[in-house]
Amino acid sequence: MKYISGLIKLIVSLVVSTILIYAINFIAGFAGADYSFTNGEVFVIWILMAILVNNCFNK
Repeated sequence: MKYISGLIKLIVSLVVSTILIYAINFIAGFAGADYSFTNGEVFVIWILMAILVNNCFNK
């Protein structure tokens, strides 16, 4: 049971982090910024954002 809840938290944090990354990039586009990321940069940002979201779930 612990594995399933951990897997669900992981998947939710990865999905939420994806939404947050693109939302921040979209909002920055309205401000006039133009960010282009390589695949490696997106992967690192995605994993770090997922860790941040997962830590927010634990509190």
